[in-house]
Amino acid sequence: MIAITGATGQLGQLVIEHLLKTVPADQIVAVVRHPAKAAALSQQGIHVRQGDYTDQATLTTALQGVEKLLLISSSEVGQRETQHQNVINAAKAAGVKFIAYTSLLHADHSPLGLHVEHVATENTLAASGIPYALLRNGWYTENYLASVPPALEHGVFIGAAGEGKIAAAPRADYAAAAAHVIASEGHSGKVYELAGDNAWTLSDLVAELSRQSGKTVSYQNLSEADFAAALKSVGLPAGLADMLADSDAGAAKGGLFDDSHTLSQLIGRPTTPLAESIKAIL
Repeated sequence: MIAITGATGQLGQLVIEHLLKTVPADQIVAVVRHPAKAAALSQQGIHVRQGDYTDQATLTTALQGVEKLLLISSSEVGQRETQHQNVINAAKAAGVKFIAYTSLLHADHSPLGLHVEHVATENTLAASGIPYALLRNGWYTENYLASVPPALEHGVFIGAAGEGKIAAAPRADYAAAAAHVIASEGHSGKVYELAGDNAWTLSDLVAELSRQSGKTVSYQNLSEADFAAALKSVGLPAGLADMLADSDAGAAKGGLFDDSHTLSQLIGRPTTPLAESIKAIL
């Protein structure tokens, strides 16, 4: 059986959609914190099991009989290292034979602060003795598209990425890659640097947004500190605002660029272009 942690999350749901194309529902285990939120998965014949990143015992029970595990990184930045250690310990106790982990693009030398917890998890995996693969995901296009509505309203798209090239792809493209790796063989020991085929800058994004919307939107590049302050001023939690500002600053240093085309090779098609994603959100 194949298990997916965080199965009701945005990425987890998309992975399951892809898995169901090639894997029988009764061979999929959805590990979720709140099973009541996974009724739709149960109705499809998927095994829904309660497992909490903070509770190793629940995870060990949830992973019984599982051969392959997709460990989707926790959304709780600052707590990931311990939470992922719990999952890996539980997998070892349950006899899981392979783990694929959603890490960060070029985690081993990334300028993004987010890399620290991912590297710690990669090291834990290496020490676990369980065969594994690393899915080092680049940025989701959706991370930037969330700013489109206010940009259209105010005519300004703010950020701190300068002219850094961002090789982003939609979440669904990364989900397709994860589903392929966890459902097929030959991935043990592999490190996949996953990113969109065609990189763009935030200025490029804004130009495309202006073209498609018919509204004039400009890109305003801020310092990392000013961008964080602006995000906090509109109600984002301080931790999230600081993380987003740090990530933009990392993008300015090339931290979100990759031109290996590994993602499109894994999914067997080109990644979704920025223009198509903007069209969809408009």
